Amino acid sequence: MNVLINVFVALHVIGIAALLGGFLTQMKAIGAGTARMVPAMLHGALTMLVTGMVLVGLNEAQGAALDHVKIGVKLALLVVILACTWAPRSRTAAKSSPQASR
Repeated sequence: MNVLINVFVALHVIGIAALLGGFLTQMKAIGAGTARMVPAMLHGALTMLVTGMVLVGLNEAQGAALDHVKIGVKLALLVVILACTWAPRSRTAAKSSPQASR
């Protein structure tokens, strides 16, 4: 079970790296005012959400003492990050769809 937990921790860290990497690639564009949400940011946030939920479940199954307030705060922060990465993506999809130009 510990090996499985360690695998999901590694995947969780990869999700954090994807989110941070996507943000860092846009640093120069933020200064110019042309920044956009790259798919790596959305995929990293979704990876963090899924692996975080799996990690909580695996640790609960092992009977580990969890700080549910900390987990709730992390989940709330991740939901805000997901909303920030998902909203611009859906606006650009609506602008580029053929139905939006009618």
